[in-house]
Amino acid sequence: MGTASTTERIRAIGADIESEVIALRRELHKHPELSGKETRTQEALCIELNKLGIPYRRAAGMGVIATIRGEASGAYDVDGNPVRRVALRADIDALPVTEQTGAPYASQSEGVMHACGHDCHMAMMLGAVRILDQLRDRLRGEVRILFQPAEEVSIGALKMIDDGALDGVDAVYGAHIWSEVDAGVFSCEPGQRMAHTDWFRIDIEGVSAHGSMPHKGIDAIVVGAEMVTALQILVSRDVSPFEPVVITVGEFHGGEARNIMAGTAYLTGTVRTWSDKLRAEVPDRLERIVGKIARAFNAQARFTFELGNAGLANDPACAEVARAAVVKVLGEEGVGRYEGTLSGEDFSEYLRLVPGVLAFVGTRNPAVGAEHPQHSCYYEVDESVLVKGSMVAAQWAVDMLGEG
Repeated sequence: MGTASTTERIRAIGADIESEVIALRRELHKHPELSGKETRTQEALCIELNKLGIPYRRAAGMGVIATIRGEASGAYDVDGNPVRRVALRADIDALPVTEQTGAPYASQSEGVMHACGHDCHMAMMLGAVRILDQLRDRLRGEVRILFQPAEEVSIGALKMIDDGALDGVDAVYGAHIWSEVDAGVFSCEPGQRMAHTDWFRIDIEGVSAHGSMPHKGIDAIVVGAEMVTALQILVSRDVSPFEPVVITVGEFHGGEARNIMAGTAYLTGTVRTWSDKLRAEVPDRLERIVGKIARAFNAQARFTFELGNAGLANDPACAEVARAAVVKVLGEEGVGRYEGTLSGEDFSEYLRLVPGVLAFVGTRNPAVGAEHPQHSCYYEVDESVLVKGSMVAAQWAVDMLGEG
């Protein structure tokens, strides 16, 4: 039987499991866990794999690596090794956000929410596992399933890699539910899709004094406030407007009492750049701005810069297979276009080692309240896209292995 028949089977299985995929997403959404603390989530994933009889092992602390062995003719060499192995990855951690959606399946974990869609990623992946489990006769090789912890703190992919997640893998697929792409379409373009993601911290040392005697001290909060504004000069005046860059100060801490001028303060933030050249230049530029402001106020400042995940670029061949998979499963109307984002993703760490593709799964649909951005306390998704994500992932895996 040909590829069309396989696609028909994928669609049929998808229709059968759609309600189950949505139910899985809602149950996972109720119980979000922060990076490195995904104990309940890991157990829930293992329970679902046990139901299907899918072999797996726990990995990278809170992660899971499962295996689906194909049964098509020619799937293994004379030594029993798969002739080809592809990986599908889903991240599993949540964010320190207090949910305000009012949904009946809203987070039951105080101050924690799946506000980035990782609950959807797990549900879509479990759906893909169900589909592929019924397509073993079409798999000429092996599919490795990666449930990865700690994506939000940019260390989970590296831990999974250290634990053998990519050993013997020929290509890898990931999908990210995305609020800026219309529900029902997939963006799988080749080339760079996400930015370099780096971090900084500024420690300011001034001189504390009584709030009524400002001339006796050096106000670290005032110095920090000047820095918050001045850092944006790099974006608006120091870099070409054709060069994407974002600088965000996410934390500003200082002071101990309302009537005491703060003697110390610190800022932390993130830098998002598109080009390798600008990424290399930014630390020195920021340190120069920070140093000059500190000297102007007679304060001291220590600037620390930490490299995070590199920009994410899709392999052209893998991206084309993904685009074709969308067309097979959903038709040409399922193919969307998206310019990319200055958000970051540690899926880029996998792509540094093996070719692969990250697909953006559109979920924006104001009619169902799915109009708020990632990381919002009001974040919601159009759940009708979830099983589509399962089907496209399964089709990609079949096609990358070469259908039996």
